[in-house]
Amino acid sequence: MTRTSDASKGRAKDQGLMSHERVKRGWVWNQFFVVEEYTGTEPLYVGKIHSDSDEGDGSIKYTISGEGAGTIFIIDEITGDIHATERLDREEKTYYTLRAQARDRLTDRPLEPESEFVIKVQDINDSEPKFLEGPYIGSVAELSPIGTSVMKVTASDADDPTYGSSARVVYSVLEGEKFFTVDNQTGVILTAVADLDRETQDRYELVVKATDMAGQMGGLSGSTTVTIVITDVNDNPPRFPQKMYQFTVSEGAAVGTPVGRVMATDADMGENTDMSYLIKDEEGGELFRVATDGDTQEAIITIRKPLDFENKRTHNVVVEAVNKHTIVRVTVTDTDEPPVFRPAEGAVMEVQEDARLGALVGIVTAVDPDMENAPVRYSIDQGTDQEKIFNIDPVTGAITLVKILDRETAGWHNITVTAVEADNPSQASQTSVSIRILDVNDNPPELATPYEASICEDAKPGQLIHTISVVDRDEPQSGHRFYFTLAPEAANNRHFTLWDVKDNTAGIRTQRTGFNRQEQNVYLLPILVVDSGPPALSSTGTLTIHVCGCDTEGAIQSCNATAYAISATLSPGALIALLVCMLILIVLVLLILTLKRHRKGQRMSEDEEDMRDNVIKYNDEGGGEQDTQAYDMSALRSLYDFPEVKSAEPGPDLRSLPQWIQGRVNGDGGAADFSVFKGYIRKKVEQADADLSVPPYDSFQTYAFEGSSSPALSLSSIHTLSTTSEQDFSYLSDWGPRFRQLAGFYSLGPPEEEGS
Repeated sequence: MTRTSDASKGRAKDQGLMSHERVKRGWVWNQFFVVEEYTGTEPLYVGKIHSDSDEGDGSIKYTISGEGAGTIFIIDEITGDIHATERLDREEKTYYTLRAQARDRLTDRPLEPESEFVIKVQDINDSEPKFLEGPYIGSVAELSPIGTSVMKVTASDADDPTYGSSARVVYSVLEGEKFFTVDNQTGVILTAVADLDRETQDRYELVVKATDMAGQMGGLSGSTTVTIVITDVNDNPPRFPQKMYQFTVSEGAAVGTPVGRVMATDADMGENTDMSYLIKDEEGGELFRVATDGDTQEAIITIRKPLDFENKRTHNVVVEAVNKHTIVRVTVTDTDEPPVFRPAEGAVMEVQEDARLGALVGIVTAVDPDMENAPVRYSIDQGTDQEKIFNIDPVTGAITLVKILDRETAGWHNITVTAVEADNPSQASQTSVSIRILDVNDNPPELATPYEASICEDAKPGQLIHTISVVDRDEPQSGHRFYFTLAPEAANNRHFTLWDVKDNTAGIRTQRTGFNRQEQNVYLLPILVVDSGPPALSSTGTLTIHVCGCDTEGAIQSCNATAYAISATLSPGALIALLVCMLILIVLVLLILTLKRHRKGQRMSEDEEDMRDNVIKYNDEGGGEQDTQAYDMSALRSLYDFPEVKSAEPGPDLRSLPQWIQGRVNGDGGAADFSVFKGYIRKKVEQADADLSVPPYDSFQTYAFEGSSSPALSLSSIHTLSTTSEQDFSYLSDWGPRFRQLAGFYSLGPPEEEGS
C-alpha cells in the first residue's frame, strides 16, 4: 500500500524503487502534514492512500482508524482520499497517529496488513507573545547611574520554537522610553537617565511590548505594564521653616526648664528624615542645651545655667539640625577606560544549523564609559575562531556566518570579541560569545549496527526472532520518534513481518511454518526507518537472516552461507563498481596486446638485420696499444675461412664462390691459399701500429688489395672488346643470378656482319 500527499506525489514513484540505498532527504509515505487553523469552508485535503492491487474498479474499500478517525479525519472508501473536517490547533495537539486498511468490498477480507501513519499539524504564527507573570512592579534608587538594572520581564509564545521564527521574541518600550530602556533579547529593563529624583516623581508607568518573528514585519505582539517605584536616598538636608524663633523665660526659672521647641523639615522619607540638633555658638552653648524629641523630631531648648536679667536680657542661640544618615559626596576625576560590553558577563547567541552564508547570528554591544556615543571598533580573536566560521562588522558589532554550520560536528562555538576605542586602540576589552547551533533534521536514522539474525528450520509462525533499534545523529528538542516498516520491494514477502513496538524499536517475526536451509539458507530483509522530522528523513538497512540447524532445545548447531536476496535489484553503487572493474580489465588486455606487438616488431627488426651483410662496427674507445683482448678479431680473420669439403657431409654451396676458388676447393689446386691476403693485412697492421699520427685507439682500416695471379685477369668490357681473346666465360652463368647480366655480355653469339 502506498500513500501520497500533495507535496510529494511526484516523488512517490522514486521512493518505491529504492532498494538498499540510503535516502538522505525525501518524502516519506507514512507521514502527512496539515496546516493548522484552516479557515476554508470545504474539508481540507490531507493525502491519499492507495493499494497496488487497486485497479480502479471500486472493488477495494479503504478505512482508517485511530486518533480522530471518523470525526476529525474522514476517508473516501473508494479513492482513499483523506480530508480534515475540523479546524486543527497545533498548540492543542501536535500530531495524530492513525492506521490504514485496504479490504475487499464484497468479502471485507483484508488485502494487505494494517499500516500505521502519522498526520502532523504544521505550525503557523497564530499565537502572540504573552506576559504570564504580570503585572510587574519594580524599584530603583533615585540618582542611579545610566544602565542600572531595574528588573526583568519575560514573554512566552505558544508557537513551535523549532519551526521558523514564530516563537522568537524581541522586546521594546512603548511608553516611558525617555527614562527607561529594555534589552531586546533578554527583557531586562535598564535606566536611561542618571537624574531620577524621587522628590520630583516617585513612580513611573512603562509599557513593554514583546513581538515574535524576531521583530520582523507581520509578527504578532503582546504588551504589559510595568510600574517602577523610585526609592529614596538621603539627598536633601533638613530645613527650618523660619529663620528666627522667639521664646520668653523667667529670670528665676530653674536649670532644665524648657524654653521652647523648634522643628526642621526634611523632604526625604523614612529613616532619611531622622535628625539631631546642636547649638553652634559658644555663648548659647554655655547657658542653654538642646535635645531631640524622638517621637516628634523636635528640638527642645532647656536652661543649662541660671539666667540673670540684670546682666543680659536677650540671648541669641544658633540651633543646627543634622540628619543622622547623611550623604558624603565624593567627586571622582575621570581617567580613560576601555569600552565596556553589555551585558558584561558575555553573550549567548543561537543560530539555526541550516542558516545561509551571511546570516545574522547576533550583535554585541560595547560603550565607552568615558564619553557618550564614542565610536567603538569590534574584531574577533582569530585564536578562538581558527576555522574562520564567523565574521563581525567592525562598526556595528553584528556577527554573521562565513561558513556552513554542522551541529553534529560542533554544537557550540565559543569565540572572543575584542572592542577598542576608535580614537585610542590601546584601550581594549574582550568578552566571550557562546554560539549555540540549533539542530535541523538533516541526518537520516540508521540501524544501530549491521544486523544479523538466525532462525531454526522448525520456527513457528509469529515467533519473534530479532529486535532492532536505530540511531540518529540529530537531537530534536521534542525527542526522537522513529517509524519502522519493510521496504516496498519486501512488503509482499511471505516469510517475515515487521512489528513496530512504538518505543523506537521494532521486532521481526516469522510469517510461515518451518524453513528449509537446503533450499534457501539466507534471507536479506530490507527495513525502512523514518524519523519524525521536520522534514522527515529515512534510510534503508538490511537485516541478514540465517536459517540454521538446531537441536531439540532450539540451540543453533550449524548455518550455511549461501546468500539469497529477496530483491535482486542492484543498487547504483554496485552497478558503478561493476562497470569500473570491467573497464580496468579491458585496459589491461589492451596493454598486454600492445606490449606483445611491440616485442614482435623488435624481433622482426632483429631478423631483418641478420639478413643483411655482416658489418662489424667498433664505435667505442678501446684499451690502447697494449690491449689485445678488447675485441675479437676472429670475425675479420675468418672472413674467407670455409670448412673443408667432406664427401660424407654436405659442404658449402660452391656456386656462390668465384670459379678460381671453386677449383681449389674441389681439389684442383689443393686448399685455398690466403697467405697473400694475410701477409698484406699483417703489413698494414704493422704500419698502423708504427704510425705516430694515428690516434691511440683502434681505427677503421681500408684494405683495397685484390691479390695477384688472378686467373680471371681483368673483367673490363673495354679490354674484352679490344682483344681477340677466345677465353671461355661460360662459367659466369654458374655464379648465380647476381652475375647473370655480366654473363650475358660475354656469352658467345653469331658474328656481326660487316658494316652493320
